Amino acid sequence: MEIGWMRNQKQRQVLVFFVLLSVPGVGAELGPYSVVEETERGSFVANLGKDLGLGLTEMSTRGVRIISQGNKEHLQLAGQTGDLLINEKLDREELCGPTEPCVLYFQVLMEKPLEIFQAELRVRDVNDNSPVFTEKEMLLKIPENSPLGNAFPLNNAVDLDVGSNNVQTYKISPNSHFRVLTQELRDGRKYPELVLDKELDREEEPELRLILTALDGGSPPRAGTAKVRIEIVDTNDNAPEFEQPVYKVQIPEDRPIGSLVVTVVARDLDSGVNGKISYTLFQPSDDMSKTLEVNPRTGEIRLRKQVDYETVLSYEVDIKATDGGGLSGKCTLLLQVVDVNDNPPEVTMSALTSPIPENSPETVVAVFSVSDPDSGNNGKTISSIQEDLPFRLQPSVKNFYTLVTARALDREARAEYNITITVTDLGTPRLKTQLNITVQVSDVNDNAPAFSQPSYTLFVPENNSPALHIGSVSATDRDSGANAQVTYSLLPPRDPHLPLASLVSINADNGQLFALRSLDFEALRAFEFRVGAADRGSPALRSEALVRVAVLDDNDNPPFVLYPPQNGSAPCTELLPRAAEAGYLVSKVVAVDGDSGQNAWLSFQLLKATEPGLFSVWPHNGEVRTARPLGERDAARHRLVVLVRDSGEPALSASVTLHVLLVDGFSQPYLPPPEAAPAQAQADSLTVYLVVALAAVSSLFLFSVLLFVAVRLCRRDRAASGGRCSVPEGRFPGHLVDVSGAGTLSQSYQYEVCLMDGSGTSEFKFLKPIIPNLSPQCPAKEIEENSNFHNSFGFNY
Repeated sequence: MEIGWMRNQKQRQVLVFFVLLSVPGVGAELGPYSVVEETERGSFVANLGKDLGLGLTEMSTRGVRIISQGNKEHLQLAGQTGDLLINEKLDREELCGPTEPCVLYFQVLMEKPLEIFQAELRVRDVNDNSPVFTEKEMLLKIPENSPLGNAFPLNNAVDLDVGSNNVQTYKISPNSHFRVLTQELRDGRKYPELVLDKELDREEEPELRLILTALDGGSPPRAGTAKVRIEIVDTNDNAPEFEQPVYKVQIPEDRPIGSLVVTVVARDLDSGVNGKISYTLFQPSDDMSKTLEVNPRTGEIRLRKQVDYETVLSYEVDIKATDGGGLSGKCTLLLQVVDVNDNPPEVTMSALTSPIPENSPETVVAVFSVSDPDSGNNGKTISSIQEDLPFRLQPSVKNFYTLVTARALDREARAEYNITITVTDLGTPRLKTQLNITVQVSDVNDNAPAFSQPSYTLFVPENNSPALHIGSVSATDRDSGANAQVTYSLLPPRDPHLPLASLVSINADNGQLFALRSLDFEALRAFEFRVGAADRGSPALRSEALVRVAVLDDNDNPPFVLYPPQNGSAPCTELLPRAAEAGYLVSKVVAVDGDSGQNAWLSFQLLKATEPGLFSVWPHNGEVRTARPLGERDAARHRLVVLVRDSGEPALSASVTLHVLLVDGFSQPYLPPPEAAPAQAQADSLTVYLVVALAAVSSLFLFSVLLFVAVRLCRRDRAASGGRCSVPEGRFPGHLVDVSGAGTLSQSYQYEVCLMDGSGTSEFKFLKPIIPNLSPQCPAKEIEENSNFHNSFGFNY
């Protein structure tokens, strides 16, 4: 007979050293609440908000949760009403077995601020199980000389219900020899006994068949039946007797299967078959039958499965000794289980917050509970974490702990923490349990983008193709996610006249810079601007860097000849007296180059001459001088081709044609000699030439007057239309005359310069040279040459 019946999932108590936090309501209790087993899911138990004194809004704000012990959630909290509801059908027999009352413990956890209430739910039994006999047919062998009033115990019926719903009484089918009595064991279970009311006579009736009925106390009562077959045997007047009525044994819970528990011994004074004894467990429970076994011949009792102190503390069972004649005797075995430290501590994580924001000290990261099913020092625990982490453990109510941050965290220094929670008991040997959790640190936008360098210098050759990639800027952000996504942009230039939007663009994603149009060194040698980098955090953080773009010169401008002008309808002719000596300055070729540096260094060369050796050109300043004295036999008209070349790579050049007329004196008129006429015809027609020359001079004077009137009218029209034309007085500025830096133009040469506005360019207008006291033989028509140059050209004047 077993008196140590324990439920399968027993509530264990574990002693843990801790310091309670000063939190209002810590350790308070709610309830108790009760519910009838087999109640439908979602049934109302109680209004938890009313019991806590909280409204629905406050319950939601404080994060009220139900924490059940074990792996099943028996209860649920309705957030809309604050009601405590059944989460699943509760089977009292499955939850508590024969234990009464059936109590389920749970906790009510409020996170903000942390507050824990202990509560219990009592499950009331209903009569939903009928009594069941373990044997459907029982056999009794009763000697025929059994005295009246002898009692014969029968196997009891098992009813999973408890209290009044368990087996209360037994009945036997009508017969003339036996009646049934209901007896009660020490643990409260009831079993039947057949009592002999009338003597037996094997010769009259060798066998009896009866029906045994077990009734519980429910309303209406439930019943279970079994057959009882009674065989009447010959006389056996001595029943077996045990040496001890009670055997008390202690075994440690780690005793292996098959270990000997105890050997029981019974003796029978009869002989033969009536004195032969067999041992059995008397009316064992299912759990007892699985735990112990008895050798029917020797009485040795051994373990069939390993006992567990945390599940069942002790066992009580009756041992029955039956002789060959059917007589039996009983003794009781009391088996006490001794605890050993065989269970490591258990850690249950109730709440875990990950990720947690950086720069947030005293933040609750996790809430967990610790338990150890062992007893004494074996069940006392100590909890700890690594010492080199910015976290600490704080004991909370009962066996709960909270893991909080000890200081503000920096995600850029460390974005993830692997925390090992170690729980060790105080048993021998000590057992420990480790729980590893990973806590992520979420980013806060606390770092602005940083450029790889404070300023960048980019070199771009002029005449580049549009959309040319000219360089990149790079910025990094130590934050993560959107806080680290950098967007680049061009900041407004400090120089309001710089058309930055039309010069460069930037890729907002990778910082690559592109030239939007072809750059001209002569128009813009260098410019600088600022680039901004902003992250996508809230609020966004920004930084900036300076970018300087230097345009590299390319030899893309050939030399430009300013004098002699090349766009006249008739060439200008330089007059050279025949009396000139060697080295006489005939003229000077003036040229400029829009490039700079070496690309603008000009050299002059006499490419072609009518009479080689008569003239020479100085290579550095373009002066055309006589190489020797003139003779009577030298031709009167000479044509010189001067080549102007820069020093670029490849070199660019331009040529100019210079006409020189030899005269005996400056009063001699200029007569253009017919190229095809012979020299003899010129000598014979001198008079004709003089007449023609006089007519030409008169025509030139008349044409000059008309041209002067036309120019005046033109200037008036331009002034009326908003333009202006100015003729600077005095000589041409000296710094504009020197082309190569090696010489200057003769001071007798002056030019009229007309600067035209009304457009984005300036126009140079070169008029005929003005020679005092000389009458130049150039055509009267004003020679005008326009060339569009930006004011920013870097000419070397």
